[in-house]
Amino acid sequence: RAPQCWEVREHNSSEWCHFIRSNPDCRLDGGFLDYLDGVFCVFPPRLLPLAVTLYALWLLYLFIILGVTAEKFFCPNLSAISTNLKLSHNVAVFSLTSPLHGVTFLAFGNGAPDVFSAVVAFSDPRTAGLAIGAIFGAGVFVTTVVAGGIALVKPFTAASRPFLRDVIFYMVAVFLTFVVLYLGRIRLGEALGYLGLYVFYVLTVVLCTWIHRRQRGDGLAPPGAWEPEMPTDVEEPEPSSTNSGDYGEEYRPLLPSRESSLRILTSALSPLDYRKWRRKPWYWRLFKAFRVPVELVLLLTVPVVDPDKDDLNWKRPLNCLHILTSPLLCILTLKSGAYGLYQIQGIFPVWALVTLVASALALIIFITTSNEEPPKYHCVFAFLGFLASAMWINAAATELVNILRTLGIIFQLSNTVLGLTLLAWGNSIGDTFSDLTMARQGYPRMAFSACFGGIIFNILVGVGLGCLLQMTSSQPLVKLEPDSPLVWVLAGALGISLVFSLVTVPAQCFQLGQPYGVCLIASYLLFLCVALLTEFRVIHFS
Repeated sequence: RAPQCWEVREHNSSEWCHFIRSNPDCRLDGGFLDYLDGVFCVFPPRLLPLAVTLYALWLLYLFIILGVTAEKFFCPNLSAISTNLKLSHNVAVFSLTSPLHGVTFLAFGNGAPDVFSAVVAFSDPRTAGLAIGAIFGAGVFVTTVVAGGIALVKPFTAASRPFLRDVIFYMVAVFLTFVVLYLGRIRLGEALGYLGLYVFYVLTVVLCTWIHRRQRGDGLAPPGAWEPEMPTDVEEPEPSSTNSGDYGEEYRPLLPSRESSLRILTSALSPLDYRKWRRKPWYWRLFKAFRVPVELVLLLTVPVVDPDKDDLNWKRPLNCLHILTSPLLCILTLKSGAYGLYQIQGIFPVWALVTLVASALALIIFITTSNEEPPKYHCVFAFLGFLASAMWINAAATELVNILRTLGIIFQLSNTVLGLTLLAWGNSIGDTFSDLTMARQGYPRMAFSACFGGIIFNILVGVGLGCLLQMTSSQPLVKLEPDSPLVWVLAGALGISLVFSLVTVPAQCFQLGQPYGVCLIASYLLFLCVALLTEFRVIHFS
């Protein structure tokens, strides 16, 4: 048997580097940095704690990159695409009942980090446990801690029919995943079944919304006990807006006079609103300071089209620059730059060819357009921004999976426990704060619906698409062998939490208060204790 990479810590420290470099199991697929080589070869053994600390900080920063990219760039461009494609508002209106998720584009925008992380993790059988742990772990966390926190913050009456629909669909998805894990593989039909189930879920949501509107005569009657309430115009848009972000005020011209291209470029590239900076507390400023470098790089490489603005967020000098930077970003991040660095006929690199063509196109657009009015083809920038932001998320997710696998090897932890803790917590932290903020603002029903509706997209599309992309015509299946008994603990905990909510919520006539929230949070703490005791082999499962 070939030695496994996690066995490196069982050798003498002087042999670590040779073991890592000579063992095929220690090769990290994709990514720009070789974290295993860095921690075991670059850093001396006595500085291992320093290396782990630096990796942990970089891990937190990768979560910031994922969050900023999805919130400020990926979601707005998806919204612009849906507007330009004139998609049915039956789906869009339902999505707008919760700014955090929807059944189509908004769900994709909110779940992008989770789905990309799952796709990257499924690309290597050694890291598939990360994807399973993250998807199940996030499900347990959101349906217990987040849902319980909402009930503690603001007792409320849950929306009955959407709640029952979402819980039942999610239970079916969890059962399907449990069967796949039991069989140890997923075939083409099963992967398509995941995606088909999500399509059926979308159609069910659209049909239910249409029937309800027909029943109430398309009026503006107040929402019933089963319908999530809609936010009104008096709600402050800052916490829930995904289009304006932090850049709304600097994108809005203060005077109607014409500005020079240089002034437009510098103002568009400023990720700070200095008036907002002065009135915000110190901890907001500290977090913003960490985000500024990420936002600046993203502003340079990802165009954003905003249909809600008069000029559609058209910034001629910056958008012309995007014609150059966005294609370069795409080819230099695809397959970790392998395609971008490829030399045509062994002489001319691909990135140089893209630079020449994009520069000429940017010059033509700059000459034929004006600063004041966006061109008719401005909607194309939404597709370019969608592609560029997706490549950023994919690159960050690849680094995230690689660094988590490295930490697992260092501490001899299974991928599943890393997925259900670090990866699940990191991907869920944004939803947690958003949902609790929405509950405090008086919309607990909407936040509660987000807990159960959004994770349906993550499990069905994350597993289905992640496995489908790894299948080939010669091998139309993906092996999903659990790397530890913890997978069954995780699946059981998620199933129990869903059954608990399915039974207790209707039993309380959908009146959810503090006892329900305390029970959910206590159940998560109990699950976490059992999971960690199972990981460290204190509890054994035959």
